Amino acid sequence: MARRPRNARALCITPLLAVLTACADSTGSDLTPAVPETELSAGAATVFDVSGRAFEQPIPTLAGERLALHMLGDSLFSLGFLDAATGTAPNVGLGPLFNNTSCFACHEQNGRGQPPLAPRAYRGMLFRLSVPGILADAAPRAVPGYGGQLQNRAIVGTTPEGTVDITYERLTGEFADGTPYELQKPNYQLVLLYSPPPSDIMFSPRVAPQVVGLGLLEAVPDAEILLRADENDRNGDGISGRANVVSGGLTTGRRLGRFGHKANTASLLIQTATAYNEDIGVTSPLLPNEHCVLQLPICGPHNPDVTREHVEAVALYTRTLGVPARRNVRDADVRRGARLFAEAQCTACHAPTMRTAASGVEPALANLTIHPYTDLLLHDMGPALADGRPDFRASANEWRTPPLWGIGLSAFVTGHSRFLHDGRARTLEEAILWHGGEAQAAREFYRRLTKDERDALLKFLGSL
Repeated sequence: MARRPRNARALCITPLLAVLTACADSTGSDLTPAVPETELSAGAATVFDVSGRAFEQPIPTLAGERLALHMLGDSLFSLGFLDAATGTAPNVGLGPLFNNTSCFACHEQNGRGQPPLAPRAYRGMLFRLSVPGILADAAPRAVPGYGGQLQNRAIVGTTPEGTVDITYERLTGEFADGTPYELQKPNYQLVLLYSPPPSDIMFSPRVAPQVVGLGLLEAVPDAEILLRADENDRNGDGISGRANVVSGGLTTGRRLGRFGHKANTASLLIQTATAYNEDIGVTSPLLPNEHCVLQLPICGPHNPDVTREHVEAVALYTRTLGVPARRNVRDADVRRGARLFAEAQCTACHAPTMRTAASGVEPALANLTIHPYTDLLLHDMGPALADGRPDFRASANEWRTPPLWGIGLSAFVTGHSRFLHDGRARTLEEAILWHGGEAQAAREFYRRLTKDERDALLKFLGSL
């Protein structure tokens, strides 16, 4: 089984301002009991909506001014930005280099993005960039002339940085019962670059994640997340999740990362401000400089494109989205699949249950028992899924466990069933079969199941 290097010291984080303080390594005790049989995926934050707008509903207990701010954030999340030369307030400021024109354009119906359906027609996918080495705050080192993200679009009169061609390689295998399966391995090539990049450039594909339940994950105390960490696998179960620790930029001090495919962002406000700046080219008082400020004359200093209140409203919108209820929880096949999910040790990373903090968070999110099916930790997923690009403490092989709540409605809401960080998996079964590293034993458990057992496990995932 693939293991991460042992030279990184284990870390713990104090609740006080989430500041990194001391060094400790959990025993990795089992904090993930059997899968709970409840429709309430998020306690009082659960929504009972199975329509195409299931991911767009506010927390039911949100009311008054907070609900009004949520609705304002909803409208701003969908607001498409225009070039200042052609648009009018409040949606000017696009670019000059960008990936998309609004938050909603990448997170359609608040769901997952996918690889392009036509060559180079990117909507819900982008590419992180860096070169070897780290900055003083341990952040990845930006690529000279390109920054930390490839912008494949530009306003009129400006040249995009470039784009990426994707080709797929066919991989075949079979289950223990002889049933064949096929996977597709993506290969990426940077093309149409506006200037020659460094020979040691590293790039990583990322599809947009779904945004439901983010505020609940933000409200889970650091201490609860760290209790599940077992960096050196002291309990010998083959699972050794660890926390990413981020700093620099908008992050004050050193904080536990919990958002993004490599847990490289500490809060939803930071996530929102950064997405505006990097993905849309929209500046704010939080990030007043264009991401290309040292790259092109057109990216020079100017007044922020949006206010801090604008960014805060969008962050509050994502923070206060409810989570769809589970369905068919007492169905015999769903129950059987849940038992197999736990028996395969999937719950060692996809932790079924967490609890939000009792205070210090959005009132509607406080003191809730939630079932996100994530531990918010980094895990070595093996070389097949490695992107070759470290991100703070996350190695090239490591990815944050994605939450599974809402996954059974994903295809219906978004119109596609692409999964994993780069959307290579066309089904949930393919996503399972790509698991390696710490999850290799779980993958092999699934591969050895009978067809009926595999169907039951997939039916359980479909109930989430």
